Amino acid sequence: MKKQTSLFTEYSKGIWDNNPVFKQVLGMCPTLAVTVSAMNGIAMALATTFVLVFSSLIISLVRKVIPTQVRIAAYIVIIATFVTIVDLVMRAQFPDLSKSLGPYIPLIVVNCVILGRAEAFASKNNPLRSVLDALGMGSGFLLALFALGGIREIIGSRTILGMQVLPNAFEPWLIMILPAGAFLTLGVMMGTINAFLESRKKKAEKAIVTGYMEKETVSTASVQEG
Repeated sequence: MKKQTSLFTEYSKGIWDNNPVFKQVLGMCPTLAVTVSAMNGIAMALATTFVLVFSSLIISLVRKVIPTQVRIAAYIVIIATFVTIVDLVMRAQFPDLSKSLGPYIPLIVVNCVILGRAEAFASKNNPLRSVLDALGMGSGFLLALFALGGIREIIGSRTILGMQVLPNAFEPWLIMILPAGAFLTLGVMMGTINAFLESRKKKAEKAIVTGYMEKETVSTASVQEG
């Protein structure tokens, strides 16, 4: 019988080890398009997390009554329902933000992070684990978009969340608020994070090999003494 992971691991894996942006390279359209500012990144990530959590919950609840042949169509209908709710609420309550994010709110319905978690996880697990998985992926998506938007806004506009943090003497880099700046920043961040994770993995493997060799040395010495 396969051992289940802990509930904490179910949540935390999406933040770092399986981050949807930096590790799985999913949801690239909104990641590159709306992160002109940190606020846009936060709003987009929160909207996506809302849809991700509630669609995962509903799909997990009804997974046993949906015929396999129509499961993808059913998932899209469920996801589209929550996307419509988010779109209407943002238009009514946050019209400026809704206008700033443009068509990328309705396009959440085809975000591969959401459909991917529905197919790979929510359709195979209970509601509690599905919600925790969705919250973890949403948190990882939020961190990625906030970091990307924050770096682009600071260097491209001298501000963060609308507050000036760099002196007027600093000349903003226009390229950072253009599409090329999004690709450049994302590439540097992904390279840095993956290099760090690879270094950590090699250290862990080296520690295991060293421990095994020390154990073998002690065992050999004990046999010789005996």
